[in-house]
Amino acid sequence: MSRPRRRIAAASAAVAAAAVCCLPATASAAPGSDRAAGRAPGPGTSFYVDLDSKALHQAAADLGAGDWGNALAMAKMGSYPVAQWFNGTATPQETTTAMAQLQARAARQHQTPVAVAYNVPGRDCSQYSAGGASDSAEYAAWVDGLARGIGDRRTVVVLEPDGLALSPAYCGGTAQQQADRLAEINGAVDRLAEQPHAAVYLDAGHSAWQSTGTMAKLLVDGGVERAQGFFLNVSNYQRDADLVRYGTQVAKCSWYLSHTPGAVADDCANQYWPQADADAWYTAHVPADAKLPHFVVDSSRNGQGPWTPTATYPDPQTWCNPPGRGLGTRPTADTGTPLLDAFLWVKVPGESDGSCTRGTTGGTDPEYGAADPAAGAWWPAQAHTLAANASPALAFGLPAGTHR
Repeated sequence: MSRPRRRIAAASAAVAAAAVCCLPATASAAPGSDRAAGRAPGPGTSFYVDLDSKALHQAAADLGAGDWGNALAMAKMGSYPVAQWFNGTATPQETTTAMAQLQARAARQHQTPVAVAYNVPGRDCSQYSAGGASDSAEYAAWVDGLARGIGDRRTVVVLEPDGLALSPAYCGGTAQQQADRLAEINGAVDRLAEQPHAAVYLDAGHSAWQSTGTMAKLLVDGGVERAQGFFLNVSNYQRDADLVRYGTQVAKCSWYLSHTPGAVADDCANQYWPQADADAWYTAHVPADAKLPHFVVDSSRNGQGPWTPTATYPDPQTWCNPPGRGLGTRPTADTGTPLLDAFLWVKVPGESDGSCTRGTTGGTDPEYGAADPAAGAWWPAQAHTLAANASPALAFGLPAGTHR
């Protein structure tokens, strides 16, 4: 065999390895915990790996172009589980079918899928990912379709990124629109929680956005006490340590608001307090045995942390396709932190955040000198950068419970 053909065969084998490396059985849960009820992912959980992902298609494209390094990097990236997004482009019945098909694929691989429900009316405050159901009734019917597709399968549901942190009250909406949003989220929580093995997590923004008290109040009003908990950092870049600290505060503040007569959001210590002072406040106001909501963190693109622009822009849009970012902590339910159920890759690495202009005119992103792809569109150059800058360095995914 010639050297080029040997290289093609080796790279092809790498792509194939990415497709089969992560197929272990799901671990059993610890007795007497919420995980024993079949809701939250327990240690050793194997999350669903899409064997037809965009990353693996990119690996094949890079291989065909003779780009051996990027082909291997994309094969490695494609060997990790990434959430599957349901964005309301299908009817309720079609959504049921699509979800059932996902469940069947995950079951064949003995894995737990992570599904993103992204169809609330007025989503993304009519920005880059604008859309959603036309009204509350249409949304409820769509959620019902999603729930029917889940059935009795173990599933992690990430319910409406930006659905609470960027709810109407925080982007110029009316009081009625805010009330509708909270009712829609509550209804979705209740309907999805009827599925016995669905772990539902609500939107809690990230550590550099809403204050702890504001976010905790939104979660309480959105029905977090009837969900498994909340999620952080979807489509953002904040560091794990900051997110864990913030998530712990939000969990404790939500308990405080729900169990303390007369409590208001501004009572809670927030992420900007000195850490020792904040910890002391929560020790004094939240019992050590309080039953707190858990949370998950999207670590898909935060390996290099948030972006600090080196140029001055009218609106730097640090959340929108920041340059030089990298893949972060690999998806796992073995977190070592009691309230943190899992690190997940929720935002699909390599998909654009939108056509950012950073407040400039002309329609191009000045950081790249060209127009960014539309929100959700695959961007090979960004995928390559995320893989190259991964922290820790990118390797092939291994089955849960396997050690390198």
